[in-house]
Amino acid sequence: MMMQAVPLSARKTTGGSAEGIAPFLQLPHFSESVVKKIGRKRVRAFQEFYDMNLQDRAELLEQVVAFSPAEIQDVEMVMEMMPSIAVEVRCETDGEEGIQEGDIVTVQAWVTIRRANGLVGALPHAPYFPFHKEENFWFLLADPLSNNVWFFQKVNFMDEPAAITAASKAIEDTMEGSGASVKETSMAVREAVERVRSGSRLVMGKFPAPAEGNYSLTCYCLCDSWIGCDKKTNLKVKILKRTRAGTRGGPISEEGAVAEDGVEEEEEIEEEEYDDYESEYSEDEEDEKDTKQKGIAANGNVHTKGSSSDGSASDDE
Repeated sequence: MMMQAVPLSARKTTGGSAEGIAPFLQLPHFSESVVKKIGRKRVRAFQEFYDMNLQDRAELLEQVVAFSPAEIQDVEMVMEMMPSIAVEVRCETDGEEGIQEGDIVTVQAWVTIRRANGLVGALPHAPYFPFHKEENFWFLLADPLSNNVWFFQKVNFMDEPAAITAASKAIEDTMEGSGASVKETSMAVREAVERVRSGSRLVMGKFPAPAEGNYSLTCYCLCDSWIGCDKKTNLKVKILKRTRAGTRGGPISEEGAVAEDGVEEEEEIEEEEYDDYESEYSEDEEDEKDTKQKGIAANGNVHTKGSSSDGSASDDE
């Protein structure tokens, strides 16, 4: 649930900003009358006000709206907490060059936050909120054309140890699954930990690839505490027609089943050939035994059933 608590009338689009005057009302001591006064000085969009240097902004607030030095300091303190977001995202099928329909697609994104005060996690300015409000961000991968959300995940910048553990485990599993060496895996994990400590969070997940086609997706990083800080990035994904046998995690295709039947037939043929070879060998062995017995009988040394070794010895004598 989004909790950007400003009047709906303040969100109406104006000539300077699609968000209206709502971003200004997040600042302490600001009201609609203050926004109108600075608008007469051609500062109508919040981004224009944000991009001003510290001295120009202080002069504007002091001379136009008569803010005191303490009030100007309050404004600057809150503006230093406002986040600036960057998103890097990619989609791929593990172990394959392209994405085919029916594949399990892995989405990996790094969401990076920057603040003027150098902090990673911060509590937003929310004086009318009943308790301390933690800022949360939501990463969404969506198809605007079909109005479908393909993937979404909550992103939190407050708990750094938990983020390090999650990123290390995800990168380690990914590297081991791709057949990387221990050294490569260790380097990738170390790099991920450094990125988390510098203000980034890893977002990873999976979703089934849709039908064949070219998709123009949009990645959103939405904040539930600040207006005007949302980030939107475009991503093009090409889904190819399925040519690989089988579906990841699904039943075996007909081609795979035919291939297995052929292997069984080869095994049966090999067994039959082995039986024929064994029968021919056994017949030769029997003929050889009969020949030996006939020769022994001619010499008078045939052993009958029940004869002892002593008897044979006496015969030799």
